Amino acid sequence: MEQDNGFSWLSSLGFGMLTFNSARVVYNSNQDIGSISFVLISYLDLLLLFWFLRLFEKAAPNSPNRERIKVVVWLLSTLLTVMFSWKVAAMMPLFVGSLVWLIGSASSLGGLYALFLHQKIDY
Repeated sequence: MEQDNGFSWLSSLGFGMLTFNSARVVYNSNQDIGSISFVLISYLDLLLLFWFLRLFEKAAPNSPNRERIKVVVWLLSTLLTVMFSWKVAAMMPLFVGSLVWLIGSASSLGGLYALFLHQKIDY
């Protein structure tokens, strides 16, 4: 249950599990720099993404800060999409890997359109 200060036990539990699993993967990576880098960058990206989403929710509507935060949120989510598409596509046959990249690209471009290019129409 969320309290007035914005603290949520469910969010804390989720971040605790994310931290534990990330640490476990780094520990079991057999010192593979590529795997460690992927996990740490993904972890940092997720933390920043949720932090900026929280800032976006708190920002006043129509403020310039809100628009800047929206750009950062899109960039962070696109970075995460590219990283996971790259990792998943590398394990797949060429056709399936191409589909993974196509879906990831469509997701990022759809977010770009929805967040920045689409104009609201008032009826």
